[in-house]
Amino acid sequence: MMKKGFAVGLVVLVTGAFAYSFSNYFLRASMNDPDVENSNAIPVKPPKTMKAFTSEDALKDHFKKMAEKQQRAQRDANKSAASNSPAQPSPVSSLADGVAANEAKAGADKDDGITNNQTAGVDEGGIVKVHGDHLVILRRGRLFTVRVGSNMLAPVSSVNAYAPGVNPSNDWYDEMLVSKNTVVVIGYSYGRGGTEINLFDIDSRGGLGFRSSYHLKSNDYYSSRNYASRLIGDKLVFYTPQYFGYYGDPMQQFPAVRKWHKGATDGEFKTVVSATRVYRSPRNEDSANAASALHTVTVCDLATKDMTCEGTAVLGAPGRIFYVSAKNVYVWTSEWNYRGNQSTTSSTVYSMPLDGSAPSALGVSGVPVDQFSFLESDDQHLNVLVRSEGNGEQMWGSERTTGDIALFRTSLDAFNDGSESASRDSYRNLPNVEGYTMQNRFVGDHILYGSGNGWGGQKKTDGANLYAVNWKTGGTSSLYLDHSVDRIEQMGSDAVVVGSNGSDLYFSPIDLSHMPTVKQSYVRKNASQGELRSHGFFYKPDGNDSGLLGLAIAREGRPGYRHLTEDSAAVIFIRNNDNNLSQVGELEAKNTSTNDRCKASCVDWYGNARPIFLRGRVFALLGYEIVEGRLDDARIREVRRVNYSPGDRLAQITGED
Repeated sequence: MMKKGFAVGLVVLVTGAFAYSFSNYFLRASMNDPDVENSNAIPVKPPKTMKAFTSEDALKDHFKKMAEKQQRAQRDANKSAASNSPAQPSPVSSLADGVAANEAKAGADKDDGITNNQTAGVDEGGIVKVHGDHLVILRRGRLFTVRVGSNMLAPVSSVNAYAPGVNPSNDWYDEMLVSKNTVVVIGYSYGRGGTEINLFDIDSRGGLGFRSSYHLKSNDYYSSRNYASRLIGDKLVFYTPQYFGYYGDPMQQFPAVRKWHKGATDGEFKTVVSATRVYRSPRNEDSANAASALHTVTVCDLATKDMTCEGTAVLGAPGRIFYVSAKNVYVWTSEWNYRGNQSTTSSTVYSMPLDGSAPSALGVSGVPVDQFSFLESDDQHLNVLVRSEGNGEQMWGSERTTGDIALFRTSLDAFNDGSESASRDSYRNLPNVEGYTMQNRFVGDHILYGSGNGWGGQKKTDGANLYAVNWKTGGTSSLYLDHSVDRIEQMGSDAVVVGSNGSDLYFSPIDLSHMPTVKQSYVRKNASQGELRSHGFFYKPDGNDSGLLGLAIAREGRPGYRHLTEDSAAVIFIRNNDNNLSQVGELEAKNTSTNDRCKASCVDWYGNARPIFLRGRVFALLGYEIVEGRLDDARIREVRRVNYSPGDRLAQITGED
């Protein structure tokens, strides 16, 4: 079973575009909302939190009433369709049917961070991590360790990323995290119907051994840009959605965990979220679909041998995008209402504290693009870039947004029980961009955004505008680039924008020290991005205004979606010296065969190439190869490589000792 209706979804992604656009959308939306507070007064009382259900019976009664409303709404929609043009289905529904914070990283010192994480101290689930003297790699349903300590590069161990005795043919093992001597694999099982959490022991020699497996009832968490799991200290944090239909018993779909063993039954599931840990907003009381999804944040303690988990859930609309700060998980939900060819969007953002305390909510307008649209700033504000139309981030939703753009900014004190909406002056209208594939990223005091090719092919272009907005002052700069905006990354206190023009790949540094300014681009002829996810890039500073960046690249003209089925050709390394970029070299792939007898997760949904900077050494992960390079006289040259594939032949090391 191909994951998430891939063939259909890809056609929609490449060919579909939304045409909704509303002038002054955000201003009008807030003015027409009777709940909007227009006062600038600062609350003096502690913010109100959401109310939980008082009992399981109260929750069941709510689901019964919700089902009745949904059925009535469906009948009304059918009547409307008979006399008008057919109403378009909710994009989210169609996709769903297709299928106290510790900032210290456990098990690694500060120099060992190799993942391009969004938030400091919050590690994101990825495909390669560090444990002591070893790299730990997740690929195509297996875990591998490669020794890099003592100036070595040698395969050590490999095991299946799933439990012994399991048929993994309908499972996808996507993300991996390392906490002390525990390796955590996060996947989604279509065969067992939920999120799968597999734990492995790892020792100082890189040996791997299966420990235990857990199943959590949920719908698929996959997003083309976001990651389902986070690690903060010993705490595993992950978000899971659960969509409720018109019929059936929602309580049977309720988030619950069981420890897997041979012969495990559904009766062994234990509820993660009790009825008194499910919260609702008064805003959802009158809508048929505004409470049709259960959004659950689960925190699992990895400090103990047997994993224990507790969850908090909110009932909300089906559309969702989530962001994890050091202390909170924010879930932005959206409901789409259709009458004929007209569409309106109603949104709510939930703040769910990681310490397990009661969540709070706020009525809002618009839809963020992805997780990078969010910043919880040190001045106790939530800053979010939003568009008037979007599909949330499930599956490929983040690749398709359109309409007016605004910066939403509100004090954390403004969150309440969900009965109130953000004030009108919380929105600042911003310039629009062309196209529906948009990139955005907070860097320092700025939010940068622009549009590009996304999962489509490289095109000849007259250039694109990059906008840099100071979220503190509101100052907005329009910067012209000679290329599309396909990636925005932090580079020290500044930024770098990666994009293409025809067959060439551009790297444009953005100076943010004073007035935002575009510096001279570096152009890699005849190349494209090899990875679209944020983890395909890494920047390693070695001074206040200098460092080395790495990015996986592929052949010229390769459409973005090909990163799912084709390996990257190389990792390019570029020196930054005060926003002057110069290439120092590339580490190339040589063996792209996959004689690995793959049994599970045989599409690289999270990619397979990464630049790695570790303890003064430079590596390129390229499929089943790890290539080490050495910087000499401002040039990088290959010194050795290893193939860690589990194929018939033994992995061989070639090159220097």
